[in-house]
Amino acid sequence: MTGLTVAPVRTRADLRDFVDLPLRLHPRALAVPLLASTITSWWRGTSPHPEPVELLLVRDTAGRTVGRTTVHTDARLDARLGASSLLFGATEVADADAFAALVAALDERAAGRAQLFGPVSLLPNQSGGVLTSGFAERGFVDSPWNPAWVPAAYEALGFERWGEADTWVVDVDPASAAGAPTDAEWRAAGLRLERGRRSQVARLVPEVLAVLNRSFAALPYYTTITDAEMAAATDGLSFLVDEDLLLLARDAATGALVAFVLVIPDITTFVQRVGGRLGPLQQLRLLATRGRYRREAVLVVQGTEPERQGRGVLTLLTRALHAHLAAGGYARLRSTFVGRDNPASARQLQRVGGRPLHGVTFYRRPVA
Repeated sequence: MTGLTVAPVRTRADLRDFVDLPLRLHPRALAVPLLASTITSWWRGTSPHPEPVELLLVRDTAGRTVGRTTVHTDARLDARLGASSLLFGATEVADADAFAALVAALDERAAGRAQLFGPVSLLPNQSGGVLTSGFAERGFVDSPWNPAWVPAAYEALGFERWGEADTWVVDVDPASAAGAPTDAEWRAAGLRLERGRRSQVARLVPEVLAVLNRSFAALPYYTTITDAEMAAATDGLSFLVDEDLLLLARDAATGALVAFVLVIPDITTFVQRVGGRLGPLQQLRLLATRGRYRREAVLVVQGTEPERQGRGVLTLLTRALHAHLAAGGYARLRSTFVGRDNPASARQLQRVGGRPLHGVTFYRRPVA
């Protein structure tokens, strides 16, 4: 394809094109759109990301949008990667030509940078990456989805895989309802189990964030999440949370948070239906119909204080979680990606019959 042009999103019409592009490119039942409110916050500069974010569109000779990406930087990620990087994310393209045009535009903007890295939606902690397998399986909230030809398009332009991982799926065993840890088991571990209440979510978020940052600090792709970023990521969580699926293990003596598991009902089909436009009216509709989204769930994140890792705490929480899933009538649990360099988290999923669902990778390439 010739005659492609790449330009920043400048107008609200451009912004609509940016939001709507994946809805035109991909099967609605497979791909999961990013929330329009998140994209708008990048464009307006109101997101908690500490550095500027530019939105780009690729158009063909007829003016049709055939590609999009974000362009941004993050000093925290540079420190983790050991290289100054131009980051890109929310990347969707109609074909390899549109992708090549985007990459050329990225190279032009990368003066003084060592590499291109992505696709990351601002941080690898958030939705990002490219599927490398499992293309016939639908995506879900906080996970990517792309057609099977996309990895080859990256690799044809010299990108190399980095941080390969997998999303996971577990078919909930109804018999798990009888497998919850007993009070004696919690006491023997010096712990007590607490359910996260909707009314307490705002209070719990800073406490969970502190454990999360310490728990993941050793992983190569993890950058410390700020209070503002966590607040944005959990906005609206209180009305969505199933109180039986936000589980906290506390030290029985001090009450300090030791470990947690955050699982939410899977609202992917609703987000797909509204095209990512989860405004006030759609939120009210979701709230009114949330009982419909109690058959499948998504494991968003779990964490354990480093000094308590490897001591069975997460195993107890996992048993409690699956007992609650089974008792609540859930049939399936999906997990956001787990790095292949993080076998401990993968083992927790394997113990309950989990299997990899999608292969996921990030890509890096020296600046041309």
